[in-house]
Amino acid sequence: MAAAKHRAMTSEEHKVHSASTSHSRSAQQGTSRKATNRELSANNLSRKNAGEHYAAKRRKSRRGIILRGALIGLVVLLFAGAGVAWAYINSLDQKLGKGVSDELRATLTERVEPSEPFYMLLLGVDKGEERTEEYGDEYWNYRADTIILARIDPKAVKVTLVSIPRDTYVDMHENGQTKINAAYSFGGASYMVQIVEEFSGVKISHYAEIDFDGFVKVVDGVGGIDVNLPVAISDPEYTGIELDAGEHHLDGWDALMLARSRHAYDEYGGGDFYRAANQRMVISAVARKVLSSDIVTMSSTISTLADYVTTDMSATDIISLAIQMHALDIDHNFYSGQTPTISSFFDELWYEVPDDEAWAAMMARVDAGEAPYTNADDDFTAGIAGTISNDTTEKEVTVPSILEGVEAEFSGSVTVLNAAAIDGLATETADKLNQAGFSAMADTANSINGRTVIFYNGDATLGKAKGIVETLGGDIDVEPNDGNYSTDVDLVLLLGTDNRF
Repeated sequence: MAAAKHRAMTSEEHKVHSASTSHSRSAQQGTSRKATNRELSANNLSRKNAGEHYAAKRRKSRRGIILRGALIGLVVLLFAGAGVAWAYINSLDQKLGKGVSDELRATLTERVEPSEPFYMLLLGVDKGEERTEEYGDEYWNYRADTIILARIDPKAVKVTLVSIPRDTYVDMHENGQTKINAAYSFGGASYMVQIVEEFSGVKISHYAEIDFDGFVKVVDGVGGIDVNLPVAISDPEYTGIELDAGEHHLDGWDALMLARSRHAYDEYGGGDFYRAANQRMVISAVARKVLSSDIVTMSSTISTLADYVTTDMSATDIISLAIQMHALDIDHNFYSGQTPTISSFFDELWYEVPDDEAWAAMMARVDAGEAPYTNADDDFTAGIAGTISNDTTEKEVTVPSILEGVEAEFSGSVTVLNAAAIDGLATETADKLNQAGFSAMADTANSINGRTVIFYNGDATLGKAKGIVETLGGDIDVEPNDGNYSTDVDLVLLLGTDNRF
């Protein structure tokens, strides 16, 4: 890209941010504005969250009927009456969708299937209540300080977050070559989506603009989050955050300050990179708490988000996605990374010039559902900022005690029942079993179930049950069929929300 012509610079001007470099910018940026903690809260990040196209086009499958019925039933119980329930849901949808323009909706790429992987753009804009009062609400008054491209795979239950540095040097065509965060001020959310799509080479289906002031209440609402910091951080002058190395339970305010602090890493250089890594860690910690909560807590969290997030997803669609992702393994299937760039100083400004070859290779891995880095050591922020494991090792196969000493058999008839509320999960699992030698057919369970269980019909089928366990991996319970499931097959595999294969 056009940025390449700027690579031939002197050693004083050309700083490479990698494990051995990228540590020169902090001195240049150390004189940035000072503010109190509360002023930072108003000035740093902002609002909005993403997703609705698939809600309008989603197939009215049995899963959708079951899930929507459960959600509506829950709200009816909570608010004592269908009229009140619908009014409540509609009020949430209006809050969530406020500020999403028709232009943005037209820019977002419609998803073909609800269970397929999709990309969401998460932004933190330097807009808050105090700044809005002073400058107004027009997008051209603001820039995107936090830019995260998220890939969400409901079927495989994986999430990948890739931070794009706000100073990334990109070509905006008629608006020239400049920092990517300026795209928001040039054309708002819709233009930002277009520029990130072109830069990343992927289509974005959902958009989220987040008000981090509301993030405080969300974290407090789930009872705080747990993080593990590799090194102590101290930022008394800007965010006021002071935390020792090690494990911490953070309330909303401290979590927000951790996500905002960059000067705590001045001695390491490139504070924006370490701050971005902490933001991804904090998001993963919130996801861990929300996804492990019950549906009532999830609903309450969505209600809180509605006041501080703008998104094209409805309240029921967000809860539906949360249920699909309920068994997300944060330690193995939540990946994290950031755009590989070269820190460069020209035109009297610092820029992050993309390493085009490395960036293309990273996005190819991300698009394939793999971790952004080929090796966890490639993340130069690791060991300094908070991290997500990026551990791609396979889960160990846990063999139930009832199968100990039993020889695995890879044959027999199996009915696979989808009780996880994920479209296509039973079919996908049945295909894997058929490839292994079983004769499997997919069907839908009568209701959502929290556990994945193999129900066997007679001791003679225990070897076949062990074959399924070894084929799929993970942790699967094995129990005798008590007559609640079909006895016309050797085994019934009930896919619950606690396992993905």
